[in-house]
Amino acid sequence: MKTNEEILNLKFKICDNVEYMIDKNGIVTLLEKQDSKIQHILRKLKFKIPMYKEIELDEYCSLVFMMLNGKNTVEEVGENLELKYGEKVHPLYERLLLFINHIYTDCKYIEITN
Repeated sequence: MKTNEEILNLKFKICDNVEYMIDKNGIVTLLEKQDSKIQHILRKLKFKIPMYKEIELDEYCSLVFMMLNGKNTVEEVGENLELKYGEKVHPLYERLLLFINHIYTDCKYIEITN
């Protein structure tokens, strides 16, 4: 089990295989390829199944996602969130760590760099 200090000093980066777009407002849209065997068969049967599932992040998650560049620690990401959004992001680290844990363990969008 890691201590709070160890967790706050972790650095994450976006995995190389993750595809995403950023719009003019800084909102990130993740593109998840839909290429399972069943989808491939359904496409051959002329069902209209999009090649990518688009997942649009909100402004807070978009900022966090873009700051996970392998250089910023979790603590630095939190500090920047608080500077930009103030009280709106509180409880800050509970929410931040929940989001980071989800995109790290469940979605595999990011990886630890240190």
